[in-house]
Amino acid sequence: MLRVLLYYDLFKYPLTAQEILYQTDTPVADMDAVTRAMDELVSAGIVFTDGMFYSVNAAPDIFERRRTGNRNAEAVMTKAYRRAKLIAAFPYVRSVCVSGSLSKNYFDATTDMDFFILTEPNRLWVCRTFLILFKKIFLLNSKKYFCVNYFIDTEQLHIPDQNIFTATELVTLLPVYNYDLYRKFYETNGWVKSFFPNCEPRIHNGALEASAPWTRMVTEKLLNGQLGEWLDQLFFRKTLNHWRRKFGNQPHHEFELNMRSRRSVSKHHPQGFQFRVLQAFEKRIREFEAQHGISVGNQPLH
Repeated sequence: MLRVLLYYDLFKYPLTAQEILYQTDTPVADMDAVTRAMDELVSAGIVFTDGMFYSVNAAPDIFERRRTGNRNAEAVMTKAYRRAKLIAAFPYVRSVCVSGSLSKNYFDATTDMDFFILTEPNRLWVCRTFLILFKKIFLLNSKKYFCVNYFIDTEQLHIPDQNIFTATELVTLLPVYNYDLYRKFYETNGWVKSFFPNCEPRIHNGALEASAPWTRMVTEKLLNGQLGEWLDQLFFRKTLNHWRRKFGNQPHHEFELNMRSRRSVSKHHPQGFQFRVLQAFEKRIREFEAQHGISVGNQPLH
């Protein structure tokens, strides 16, 4: 449970007992076990609470920061569903999930509205290119409410990066279009249970039903043949070559993780956020153990 709090402390984000239960890496029988453990840690001065949220951070404003971020998230969620509906109208989009901070019910001036998109096989790069062109032309390249940086196709639903960062991002995805495909994706990545054995997939909660507007159907009919195949391969090669030139200073293994590009996947995380979080988490654990003279366990992070 302390490891969960330490991970989210990297983002200055206190947690509820329910959130701790879902993301602890050890099977827990019930909520009472979590609240008892938290009460003991609060009494020992190791964990701090405002009565609803828990944190290893004693900063007085951290709890209000979460509340403000939660209110902001609630205020923009309607817009997120509208954007998801817009994204779903593009050719070859098959499912849309909110990811990043908003999927964890947090939003502020520094965060974006991130979307994780599942596409038709062999048309991922057509789909991605159309969405990126829309963002550049009609949104003036603003990603604040339209950040589409991770695509996979429906035949390659398995995520290979099995670490606590990726597991956290996967279990907190918020399905907003085509819930059934989201469930298939979640179940395909059953490895997350090795990190979070108490976690369950997100509930339906008003996700838009899978449907195909006539504009999407017409465009797909035009691109289902050789023209679409040629365009997909062309967009794939052009984009990958551009990224290699732009981010070629990254070590090969980092480029492979941050900018993974196949016909079946497009990942655009040039800042290497995953590497930085995992390194910061290991450092935070060491500092916490030294500060309190206790061990929080050694579950592998990768």
